[in-house]
Amino acid sequence: MTEPRIRDASVDDAAPISAIYNESIAAGDATMVETAPSEAEIRDWITGLAKREAILVLEAEGAVVGWGVIKKYSDRKGYRFTCETSVFVDRSQVGAGYGTRIKSALIERCRRMGYHHMLARIMAVNVASIEYNKRFGYEVVGRQREAGFKDGQWQDIVIMQLVLNDVLPEIPAEFT
Repeated sequence: MTEPRIRDASVDDAAPISAIYNESIAAGDATMVETAPSEAEIRDWITGLAKREAILVLEAEGAVVGWGVIKKYSDRKGYRFTCETSVFVDRSQVGAGYGTRIKSALIERCRRMGYHHMLARIMAVNVASIEYNKRFGYEVVGRQREAGFKDGQWQDIVIMQLVLNDVLPEIPAEFT
């Protein structure tokens, strides 16, 4: 058995990323996305990332079983030290610790990229995800009532944040 590894996604990972994401879309509890993106759309995401954005994948036994994304929060310059992250794991692999490994890697990458403030938007019905993020130090800072509409129902969204106090307000040269 080989040790799971985390790496940057490549266009060759579009199929497993799509499959994992589409599983969560179909479940209806982890994303407000309603239409499953194709492999081509996922390839476009991967190739269209900005310098301070990333998609990481976790491989276990030669297969991608989870992924996470770092996206800038806003194009407005004042928000340049804030990002949003999400993690998705093959639902048959939940509980194996893969999500923890991915989230830890995302936090460290955010530090390297010069992000001070990390944001997570979570469907309120996804209590497991809220608790998962709390284990990393995220705190609930708000609840947007009926912010989304999915599957014929209004959905509340919980806003969580993690402030990386050790990150100074400067963007490392490699990400400018």
